[in-house]
Amino acid sequence: MNFSLPLQAATLHRRYKRFLADVETADGTPLTIHCPNTGSMKNCAAANSRIWFWDSANEKRKYPCTWELVEIEQRFLACINTQRANGLVVEAINNATITQLQGYGKLQTEVKYGLENSRIDIFLSQHKHLQDCYVEVKNVTLMTAQGQGLFPDAITERGRKHLRELAHMVTQGQRAVLVYCVAHTGITQVSPAWDVDPAYAETLVWAIEQGVEVMAYGAAISLTEMSLVRVVPLNMMPKA
Repeated sequence: MNFSLPLQAATLHRRYKRFLADVETADGTPLTIHCPNTGSMKNCAAANSRIWFWDSANEKRKYPCTWELVEIEQRFLACINTQRANGLVVEAINNATITQLQGYGKLQTEVKYGLENSRIDIFLSQHKHLQDCYVEVKNVTLMTAQGQGLFPDAITERGRKHLRELAHMVTQGQRAVLVYCVAHTGITQVSPAWDVDPAYAETLVWAIEQGVEVMAYGAAISLTEMSLVRVVPLNMMPKA
């Protein structure tokens, strides 16, 4: 996935009101930019972090510039733009990076399904041997010590709902898959965030027991492109 517009460097002052961030550009200009992330962005929004944004040059937008990347610990890159995750997973299915999801003749996105008025991120069908497959995508950017990635970074009832929907599809004889899109180059394994949202972690364990498949793939990130390139191990890390 190439960034369609060039990224520009800046220094982060603060992220606030969820969708806004105040930064200082490389030439010292103060600027308020759009932050395309509804989560807490824990460990990804420290003041004075180096960040990169793009300018849409759209005069109709109140905030024409959009935050894309942040540097973590002065050595890792993370993509805070959660709108990238679904596209990255679609790309990784189409180029056969995600080997477990090959062989389907048709790929659709944002398809209505389930019992709770949901939309599945990716729906795969027309496989010669396997059932139709419902794929939910979650973006992972929270890293703690020693490359440990955690999801979620805030309490998420919506995430629990999606797990229930996936488990229901398994009971209907279909295939259900949760893909963690790890958009952080420092994360080496992924676990449920038991301390952040124990209810989500418990629901994830239950969903796996019902037959929901869970996998994680990590991104290579540069200032011009990003793509999923590596399997990231899962560690359920039950709460002590």
